[in-house]
Formats: sequence, structure tokens, C-alpha cells
Amino acid sequence: MMLRAFFLIFIFTVFMPLPNADARKYITIVGSSTVFPFISFIAEDFSRVFSFRTPVVESIGSGPGFKMFCSGMGENTPDIATSSRPIKDAERELCKRNKVNEVVEVIIGYDGVVVANSNQSHRFDFTKKDLFEALSLYSQEDGELVKNNKKFWSDINQVLPETEIEIYGPHQNMGTYETVINSIMLDQYSCMNSGIFKENYKDSEERKKACSSIRDDGRYIEVGINENIIIQKLKSNKNALGVFSFSFLMRNQDKIQGSTIAGIEPTYENISSGEYTLARPLYLYIKKEHLNTVDGLREFIREVVDSISTKDGYLSRLGLIRLSDENIKKVAEKIYDIA
Repeated sequence: MMLRAFFLIFIFTVFMPLPNADARKYITIVGSSTVFPFISFIAEDFSRVFSFRTPVVESIGSGPGFKMFCSGMGENTPDIATSSRPIKDAERELCKRNKVNEVVEVIIGYDGVVVANSNQSHRFDFTKKDLFEALSLYSQEDGELVKNNKKFWSDINQVLPETEIEIYGPHQNMGTYETVINSIMLDQYSCMNSGIFKENYKDSEERKKACSSIRDDGRYIEVGINENIIIQKLKSNKNALGVFSFSFLMRNQDKIQGSTIAGIEPTYENISSGEYTLARPLYLYIKKEHLNTVDGLREFIREVVDSISTKDGYLSRLGLIRLSDENIKKVAEKIYDIA
């Protein structure tokens, strides 16, 4: 009997689930490298004000962030995804398939995509057409659509300098890449309504794919989520240009300068007004189901609202373009409705 009792105790101890002493006691946030510095600062402030542990914030890109966020429920999945683009329908479907049914979208501010170079170099003034022709996989030659072979900026527009095209830009997983595609490559007044693209790609989805295709001859170089690499490239190569977030430009003004787009500079005022054509909102996606299970999540998202509401605070100095008072009120109402 004693042996049998010992055996049952052994089985219970080894194979039965025990209370999880290592259950997650902190908030996890994944996603956009653009949103990362803003949320990281809020997270640090949050841990100083409250007794909760500092949230863990990972910069992995908007696409990979949504993939992790939508992978399911529970302590092994993130509570918040950050993004520099809105969530896609396919990503919402992934969330639903994995029982992530209640996702709250919040816009925390605005940012702009800039095309920048060394402040020791010529300052560019581009049109969106110039940028499309520099980036596109295709170009027109004698009325035909051919693979892009333009090597110099002056090949695209004679008012641009006769320097080689060399652009360091975001990886396809990043929200900044999506902004480039949607705001430049798929601009309704250029490629999608271009006669030669319509002639070669009569199906709109095929045309969209062709218009979205970035050249692959080495003149556009994809860089991962570490935008510091682009800064180093621009410092060492005066002819190179980089594509990244306005907030990153603001933190490196001693080294780089932003190009104007159709004569409009990337500034706080021009981005917030929408006059700068490559402006975009920045997002948080909150897993509502985690509000009752993750320590401090309710308090943290309220802290986010307080932080983005502050005028001329540290988020502005980092480059976050503040929402209007009216839109901040809408965000606050949404947050306080759930938290």
C-alpha cells in the first residue's frame, strides 16, 4: 500500500500541472520599429509611476508583430501590437482563426516617411513621379515597358543631379515599406492609371502587382529594422539616399537632411496638416481579452493616452506628431470605455 501511495504521489507530482509560478507578470508589446521609441519611453515612465514591472517592448517590424500578436491567446502571446500601417484583412483573419476576437485599434499620433541624405550633400526636391521612376522595376523606353535601367537621377528628371541612384530603404516586413508602396508606387495618378501599364496589365490585380514591384538591380537596397544602418550609409556615401520615418530624421538632424516632396518639407506642421504627402498615422492594437489577465495592462493603456495628450512633451521631441485635441478625445473615450 505504501509503495502504491508513493507511486501515485510521484505520478501526480511529475505529470499533473502545477500552479504556474512563472506566469507572466508584465506586459509584452511587439511590432513597428517606428513606434518602438515612443512606446519604449512610455513603458519606462510607466514603471517609474506604477509598481508594475516595465513592459517588454520588441522592435520586429509591423508584419512580424501582427503575426505574433494574432498567433493566439494567453501568456505566451503579446498583449499589444504596434504598427506604422493599419492591420490587413488577412491579419484580422489570422487573429480570428486563433481565437483573438476582440482587438482594439488606437491611433497614437502621426509620422511621415522621408527621403533623406547627408546634410553635406545636394538637397533634393522630388515629385512622387520622380520617386516612382527611381524605385520601379519597370521604365518606359520607345513606347515599351522594359526593366528599369536608369542609373542616374538626371535620367529621371533633368533638374536632378547627375549622381548615381542609390537608395537604402525598409524591408518588406516593415510598415514604412507599405507606405512607400501605397503612397508612391500605387498612387492613383501615376502607375495604376498609366496607359502603358494598363496596356500591358489589363487585369487590375496584375497591374497592382506590377506597379508595386521595386527594382532588383541593386539600386534599391533593403535594410532591416535597424535604421541606424541607413544613417551610417548616408554618412559614408554622400550620393546615397535613405527612406525612413520622420522621427528618425528628427533624432539625427546633425547628420542628415530631409528632401522636399513637390516643394513641401517634412516638418511637424506639414505632416500634421496633411500637406506633406507621405504623412501616415501610427497605431496600437490591444488584445482586449488580456485586460483581465495581464497585470497593469489597463493602467498602461491609460498611461499611453495621458502621454500622447501632453503638448510639447518628450514624445514630440522624439518626433511623434500629436493628434488634434478632438482626435485625442476620441482615443480617450475608446480607451476608457474598455479600461
